[in-house]
Amino acid sequence: MASGGSAIRGSRVGAGPMGEQDHGFHAERVAVSYWDALGNETVRYFAANLPADEIPDVIDSPSSGLPAGRDKDNPPAVQKTEPYKTHLAYVKERRTEEEAQQLLDEALTQLRIRRGKIPAQD
Repeated sequence: MASGGSAIRGSRVGAGPMGEQDHGFHAERVAVSYWDALGNETVRYFAANLPADEIPDVIDSPSSGLPAGRDKDNPPAVQKTEPYKTHLAYVKERRTEEEAQQLLDEALTQLRIRRGKIPAQD
């Protein structure tokens, strides 16, 4: 017969009758429902003594990845995602050297006007 240790096999050592309550597992909770733009419902639980202004109005929905709001009749709009662009598409969007130089000159002129080094021209 094996000896040593007084714990019964399968029991949690150190967990007394008050252990779970001390950790807040039986605290009063309030369920709040959130709906995303696709109609998926997500329920989150908050402490009952939490003020209403501390409960968020919008959360990230794990069902669709879209933001979910508490108002079922007016869910947040679906996010507009841009299609994937290849490197070649970005290269085609690049400005010519002349356009880049013109933008740089305009930005430097505006900065100098703000700093007062050049009088403003109307």
